[in-house]
Amino acid sequence: QNNAKVAVLGASGGIGQPLSLLLKNSPLVNKLSLYDIAHTPGVAADLSHIETKASVKGFMGPEQLPECLKGCDVVVIPAGVPRKPGMTRDDLFNTNASIVASLTSACAKHCPEAMICIISNPVNSTIPITSEVFKKHGVYNPNKIFGVTTLDIVRANTFVAELKADPARVTVPVVGGHAGKTIIPLISQCTPKVEFPQDQLEKLTARIQEAGTEVVQAKAGAGSATLSMAYAGARFVFSLLDAMSGKQGVVECAFVKSDVTESPYFSTPLQLGKKGIEKNLGLGKLSPFEEKMVAAAMSELKASIKKGEEFAKNFK
Repeated sequence: QNNAKVAVLGASGGIGQPLSLLLKNSPLVNKLSLYDIAHTPGVAADLSHIETKASVKGFMGPEQLPECLKGCDVVVIPAGVPRKPGMTRDDLFNTNASIVASLTSACAKHCPEAMICIISNPVNSTIPITSEVFKKHGVYNPNKIFGVTTLDIVRANTFVAELKADPARVTVPVVGGHAGKTIIPLISQCTPKVEFPQDQLEKLTARIQEAGTEVVQAKAGAGSATLSMAYAGARFVFSLLDAMSGKQGVVECAFVKSDVTESPYFSTPLQLGKKGIEKNLGLGKLSPFEEKMVAAAMSELKASIKKGEEFAKNFK
């Protein structure tokens, strides 16, 4: 069933453009719907010249958003402002919270059945916002709302592979949230199995947690991780589309509604299926070091979640 309609909301931005390019290049996508508040006709015209089967349409401004969303199977939302040096993901809260609330409100109205994939930071808050918005519209389905944390997994795979092996073969689950110490790489569950001395393990873990800041600083004010994020976002969407078309055994981590820990939202490996999350695979067996990290992440996670929920309650 490779005839999916996918929308990218924020398609003209730093993540949106390369993400749209990767989606246009995929045989899994039949219709690509691009939305932004500026420049979308140009991005759509440019991509429409590529000789792959996906037809591309650009939509600009809130009045064109309903048509963009109609009939969508998957909606990916990278819209928002990027981090600048010295900013935390949380500093983006006010701007991006409003953007996500209004875009997901349109999704709830015009494509309530679609899978919603949120990239806009802070993900630890924008996912609770999305859930509350869908509840308000009476169309909430926790199996269809995903915070895309795939970049943390991609980074963990890359950094472990640099130290050990061939990146194509390394898979590290990353659980928790998508900011600082809430990012918890489960290196003890890496396949193939790897061993690091404790000091190296701590350094590696810190690098994975702070990798976003590494890029923000290297770009020196010109933005945050856009190309690697587009790659990771596309990887997640392709997994989802594969699962929706009946492929078995598709597993990706994502930040979702969860009862695995005491945090109401938490990222763990998920088995994906035709209707979104088929099964939450939980945390598996943690090392003592990883157990400590999970415990240490709880207060920050709960605070970010609560902040998102409060925002959504007051959002008009």
